[in-house]
Amino acid sequence: MRGMATTASLLAQIEAAIEALLTGGASSYSIGSRTVTALDLATLMEQRNILQAQVDRESGGGMFRLAKLQRARQ
Repeated sequence: MRGMATTASLLAQIEAAIEALLTGGASSYSIGSRTVTALDLATLMEQRNILQAQVDRESGGGMFRLAKLQRARQ
């Protein structure tokens, strides 16, 4: 298991990358003969959804919760 702090940290990094792309950050740049290309928005969003689901599971959150129901005693 990766650990919630690490997963949450990765999620924060992905969200920062998404924000950078949406606010006009460069998706690629070159320095001399080297070129660096950022991930495209669709890939970042997909990874964000995966990490968010993992954080939710690790923290006990998420869409579904297990409920234990009992009949009332008479």
